[in-house]
Amino acid sequence: MKIEKKDKVKLIAMIVVVILAVIIFLQNTETVETQILLLRFQMSRALLLILTFLLGIVTGVLMTTNFFRQKKKAKA
Repeated sequence: MKIEKKDKVKLIAMIVVVILAVIIFLQNTETVETQILLLRFQMSRALLLILTFLLGIVTGVLMTTNFFRQKKKAKA
């Protein structure tokens, strides 16, 4: 199985992003107060960053999936 150059670049970019994210998470361990709607939470800043990062990934996956579905529908 041969990996194309474009796929290699994507893989390297993903690895770099994950490494940078882990470094940022590990450097931000202090506790912060967070308010979501009417609820207040105290959590480590790293946990807040991880949750935000994961929310961004899920949003990106959903948007991409929706985009490709619409593109596929337009072709049919």
